[in-house]
Amino acid sequence: MLVSSHDPFQPARRPLCPRCQRAQSACICHWISPINHAFDVLILQHPGESNNAKNSARLLHLSLPHSRLAVGEIFEPTELKTLLFGPTLLPAEFTEGDGNRAEPEMHPILLYTEDAGTPASSRFDARTMLIDEIHPVDRLRLVILDGTWRKSRKMLYENPLLQALPRLALVDTPLSQYIIRKAHKPEQLSTLEAAGYALMQLERNSEKYHPLLNAFDGFILQQGYLRIHAQATRRA
Repeated sequence: MLVSSHDPFQPARRPLCPRCQRAQSACICHWISPINHAFDVLILQHPGESNNAKNSARLLHLSLPHSRLAVGEIFEPTELKTLLFGPTLLPAEFTEGDGNRAEPEMHPILLYTEDAGTPASSRFDARTMLIDEIHPVDRLRLVILDGTWRKSRKMLYENPLLQALPRLALVDTPLSQYIIRKAHKPEQLSTLEAAGYALMQLERNSEKYHPLLNAFDGFILQQGYLRIHAQATRRA
């Protein structure tokens, strides 16, 4: 006798959007505004964030077409080294140089606050593009840890390669608009906001990334509406 694999007592899974990986009723693809960013971006996402509807990293990744998103908490060292120092994903218009020179060395820079709990091995200044005010950077990869404060600190502790990276700390940024999640400090930003402001500083171009922040505002409004709608449905 053939038995159906479908359990009638289990709710059917909602169909997912193949692009943003969210339920089709909560799809965020209409907020995506691709930006031709001039610097490599690597997003390391904690597994606990990958299915969180309030998480902004997926929208960031889809809005930065040459970015890479990798999910994990403790990365295998060889894999992490490849992610950090591997070839650029940027198009040729941002990587062409002197054909007689060797390929520039990739410098991964960790976007993280000054009070991260572990002392920075060195610091990167976006204004001068220097590490420790001495060493110039030819090719930069912005590395972002996507997770709550506690999760991102654990990722930092558990991956020595990340601890060793020069750090970029943002200064004088606007207050976060991430009102759908609780922050420990007023100056803490969402992953998308932090990356957007960092790229503004690196490229010295704030207007270019306004569509990204506008998309984030729309994403926040959508999440608020979905939450209110879900609450009303439960009460009904």
